[in-house]
Amino acid sequence: MKDKELQKIITRPMLDRIIEIHRKIFSGCFPNTNQLAYDLEVTPSTISRDIEYLRERFYAPIEYSAQHRGYYYKTAFELPVNNIAIKDLQTLTFAKMLLAQYKGMPIYKDICSVIDLLNLRNSPSTDFMIMKRIALPPTPIGFVNEENWLKICTALQNNFILEFDYNGRWNTETTHRRVHPYQLLLNDGTYFVFGFSEERNDERSFNISRMRNITVIHEVFDLPDDYEFENRCGGGKFGAFESANAAHYKVRFYNDAIWYVKDYVWAEDQKIVDIDENTIEITFSSTQYMKILEWILQQGCNAKPLEPKELVDEWKSQVTQMFKMI
Repeated sequence: MKDKELQKIITRPMLDRIIEIHRKIFSGCFPNTNQLAYDLEVTPSTISRDIEYLRERFYAPIEYSAQHRGYYYKTAFELPVNNIAIKDLQTLTFAKMLLAQYKGMPIYKDICSVIDLLNLRNSPSTDFMIMKRIALPPTPIGFVNEENWLKICTALQNNFILEFDYNGRWNTETTHRRVHPYQLLLNDGTYFVFGFSEERNDERSFNISRMRNITVIHEVFDLPDDYEFENRCGGGKFGAFESANAAHYKVRFYNDAIWYVKDYVWAEDQKIVDIDENTIEITFSSTQYMKILEWILQQGCNAKPLEPKELVDEWKSQVTQMFKMI
């Protein structure tokens, strides 16, 4: 297993060998392991691993001909790294940078291995220097166990049911869940599983970091036609949280918070009205009550909810409790 894992990490010398192996096989000269090892000044076992890498990672249709005592392509094949354009590499490099907030998570490692592989094929140029001038500030990253990640991906790929123990953010008591996983949600450096919870007979989102004792149950569930999490948010854009019903929100923002609010689209139907030079009022619809409450509290004395009543009452309760802590 360890050798196989190491083979996923490609180096520049290895890539150069793979390109040369491909060139010789593609030419139709039926190279064999010993010839390639001699030409490339490595051991035959190294060549064998490189050929296996070509088969597994590039799906190269390599076959061995006993008649010609060498390798050949069973069907037409071209090495993908020979055909990618510089502009596409720039785009991929930029994508890697945007995913940096998920550094340390399995998906980041997998994506970076592909992007780095393609970049190795090209010499550094001034075209890529702009990437050095763009950066993402460090952000908190949720912890994801790689074994759990693989189990969840297996369930998603096969529409298998997941069972696990869970401690929620608001209900910290451990509960056992049986869930039909619909999607993985990426939100502020954290992963969530969104799906149908049999215990609640409703859809829920689960922070992967809080999922314990995950088991993949090889029972296939029917994935709904409309399973997209985004369609559950009632037009709101406040991250990985949703409740059953949409509500109409009205919030006033003051002073320094004005431009913060104006700089973003918070909901599909939002409307912003200038009350005076120090006050704006935003109205919108969403199902993301708890995230909206957090959003308002983050602005301290520069935000005040006006609707719905449930939000106003909870905001007052939170402010009162904070005042008591002084």
